[in-house]
Amino acid sequence: MDRYNELVDLINKANYEYHVLDNPTTLTDQEYDNYIRELYDIEDKHPEFIREDSPTKKIGGVILDKFDKVTHKIPMMSLADVFNEDEIREFDERIRKEGINPEYVCELKIDGLSVSLKYENGLLVSAATRGDGYIGEDITHNVKTIKQVPLKLKEPIDIEVRGEIYMSKRTLDILNAERLKNNEPLLKNCRNAAAGSIRQLDSSIAAKRHLEVWIYHLPDPEDYGIKTHHEALEFMANLGFRTNPNNRLVKSIDEVLDFIHEKGEERDNLPYDIDGVVIKLDNLHDHEIMGNTIRYPKWACAYKFPAQIVQTRLNDIIFTVGRTGQVTPNAVLEPVMVMGSLISKATLHNEDYVKDKDIRVGDTVRIIKAGDVIPRVDSVVIENRHRDAIPFKMTDVCPICGSKLIKKDAAYYCVNDNCSKKDIEGLIHYVSRDTMNIDGLGDAIIEDLYNLNYVKSIPDIYKLGRYKEELKLLEGYGEKSVQKLLDAIQESKNNSLEKFLFAIGIRYVGKKTAKILASNYKTIDALSNASYDELKVIRDIGDVIADSVFKYFHNEDNLRMLDELKNLGINMEYLKEESLSDTIFSGKTFVLTGTLDSITRDDAKEKIEALGGNCAGSVSKKTSVVIAGHDAGSKLTKANELGIEIWNEEKFLEVLSEYSTDK
Repeated sequence: MDRYNELVDLINKANYEYHVLDNPTTLTDQEYDNYIRELYDIEDKHPEFIREDSPTKKIGGVILDKFDKVTHKIPMMSLADVFNEDEIREFDERIRKEGINPEYVCELKIDGLSVSLKYENGLLVSAATRGDGYIGEDITHNVKTIKQVPLKLKEPIDIEVRGEIYMSKRTLDILNAERLKNNEPLLKNCRNAAAGSIRQLDSSIAAKRHLEVWIYHLPDPEDYGIKTHHEALEFMANLGFRTNPNNRLVKSIDEVLDFIHEKGEERDNLPYDIDGVVIKLDNLHDHEIMGNTIRYPKWACAYKFPAQIVQTRLNDIIFTVGRTGQVTPNAVLEPVMVMGSLISKATLHNEDYVKDKDIRVGDTVRIIKAGDVIPRVDSVVIENRHRDAIPFKMTDVCPICGSKLIKKDAAYYCVNDNCSKKDIEGLIHYVSRDTMNIDGLGDAIIEDLYNLNYVKSIPDIYKLGRYKEELKLLEGYGEKSVQKLLDAIQESKNNSLEKFLFAIGIRYVGKKTAKILASNYKTIDALSNASYDELKVIRDIGDVIADSVFKYFHNEDNLRMLDELKNLGINMEYLKEESLSDTIFSGKTFVLTGTLDSITRDDAKEKIEALGGNCAGSVSKKTSVVIAGHDAGSKLTKANELGIEIWNEEKFLEVLSEYSTDK
């Protein structure tokens, strides 16, 4: 309840600064999005907490007293935000569950101020802000100064349309150059400048700001016999309204993602600011099927472009041990969305890095995640620091075994040979590509899971589902990513015995030796009962390996672990390979290009080669088939030019299924 009250007060303050003062200082956009989500979660679980002044009860901002009030006949609703591909696909899945085969209209999300325009007999009679969604502010006198707003339509009809008022980047630069000459404070950004300009009591000031508008919504299209959203856009354009030329009607969610990627790359070159892409169901009948919540329509959402720099609170500094024994400080953060991922932890590199930047527990910090780089703390917002914040002190003992650390250059190391960092190395080996091949459990993730006490032994990997909610807070993981990881763990139970033997780390037993042992003994029970004399006479085994294998299976700790894994459902039998003498892949050369959704590039190559095919890195006349995923480039172009057979991912997986061991 304390956290709930804190969030309500914090968000209400931010709303006041944003909507009334046009000067947001309390929260960044990313912090606001994160906190409003947290607030919704708490209210879902504890409806008894809900306050009358909760921001979830409002749609937009606050009504200013200096303007006349305008009641919206149809509420001006906000849009639910989504931040990554998983959430976009979940939006699509919710729509399909209602029996809808959707087409979407994608629009640029203009960073400005929402407006409603009303016309009677073709003449502009009023303009209003969103306000709280139900009652807005009358800004007609200022809107009339916007050149793109028609005062008279091409037809004498009664109509309401909605859009976004904004200031162009060029206009902001010109205005700030003038203000600089006059020693006036500079306008912070296009959005704030537009909002401040449209709320001027003197319309001559608004006129000098050269505001612009895009119209994007018709609240009551059925009154005009319109059946789809893209028809509504055309209808409004024909009446004389300015609609954005970047809108696009698409046939699938994959095309939505293509549009988002394309506009993300073009974003910096646009003459105005955008902060995302709006995705709307095109068919208006489908809008009725999906309906609305009190705040959002269920037939639309707004993808927000990921921020490269965000602010959040550093709650703690913990120390982790890497495979080499290096001890590293890490920031435990108030979860925040960065580049489409919810981040709760970031590297602090080493002692010098933390001290040079004077990073302290409790600080407000700026987080950077450029491209695919691991999130890091870039700097501290010093003005937000509490006076009691304690300077950082590097630990001098290993956080795992307690041994005294040794400093080498800028790093600290644990040199205890018996430190359980070896357990981490064993876990990393177990999940690696050549062993159990559990996609999603990379080195860094294993180290995190170990240090968080989620995975301390091999059997713990198969119990990871206990921490599903906690996993969602790790960087790069959402609902779908976590489920994908748990599915990969479950799938690893079906590996053949040789993979498992190599994975459990028997000394001297590599990939080839594991295959020899598995093919000879067929089951883990038969191998564990083999005598030293039996083992040493097997070709390519010999005395040393035989001794190591025999001792492994006569160690009580190892036997207990194997029994536990057996009870968890891990296969411990040798799965005989099918004959590869006659498959569609045999003797052919394949080239992979683009991104595959259901299988990694390495796994695809492994399966092709296992079925008798060859993989090449470039397309030539000798290429038999090109397998093309998303964003396929020049290789696909060349394949088309040479007339080479092309498979999409669906075709590739369909062919692979013909040789599945499940058949």
